Amino acid sequence: MGYDAGMSRCGQQRSVGGFDIVREAASVRRIIGYVPQALSVDGDLTGFENLLVFAKLYDIPRAERTRRIREALAFVDLADFGDKLVKTYSGGMIRRLEIAQSTLHRPQVLFLDEPTVGLDPVARISVWEQIEKLQSEFGSAILLTTHYLEEAERLCDRVGIMNHGRIAAVGANASFEEVFERYTSADVVQQGAYDETSQTRRSAGRLA
Repeated sequence: MGYDAGMSRCGQQRSVGGFDIVREAASVRRIIGYVPQALSVDGDLTGFENLLVFAKLYDIPRAERTRRIREALAFVDLADFGDKLVKTYSGGMIRRLEIAQSTLHRPQVLFLDEPTVGLDPVARISVWEQIEKLQSEFGSAILLTTHYLEEAERLCDRVGIMNHGRIAAVGANASFEEVFERYTSADVVQQGAYDETSQTRRSAGRLA
C-alpha cells in the first residue's frame, strides 16, 4: 500500500487518479473509496441494506446491485450475515462491512482512517487480512492512517510519519520505532489533546 496512493502534486496543485481535486471533484469522488474512523454504517439496517444504500449512492446499475452486494459480503467473509441487523455485529464485522461498502464501486484509490481502532487483536488481524486481500485482488491504491507501528510495518510499502500536522519523513525503513523516535519530539506527548482523545475513545467504544 503506497503512500502516494495514486496522487500526484504539480506545483501547488493536487490530483487523484489524474483528476484535479478542485475542478474535477465529482470525478475524483467516483474513483475513490473512504472508510472513516467514526462509525459509518446504520445499526438498524441489515448488512445488505447498508450496502444497498451505498450502491444507489454510487449509481451502480439496478440490475447489478444485488450481485455486487452479495459479492462484496462474500469478499469480507460476511455472506452468512448479510440479512442480520448490523447492531448485532462485532466490531471486526462492522469494520469489514465498512470496507465492503467503500469498495462496491471498485475504487482506484481507497482511503482508510485508523481502520483497526478499538478492535481486539483477533479482529485487528482479520481486518489486516481483508485489506491485504483487497489490494492483491483489486489492485486498488490504498492510503491509510494508523497509530499502530506494527500495522504500518505489515500493510504499507511506503510510510509517511507526521509530526505537528506535517509530514516529517517519507520512505521505507527497517525499524519504524527508530524512525518515529527520531522524527517526533517529546513535547507532542505534553501538549493538550483532550478533544481528539475524547473523540477517538468514543469511536473506539462504538466499534468495540
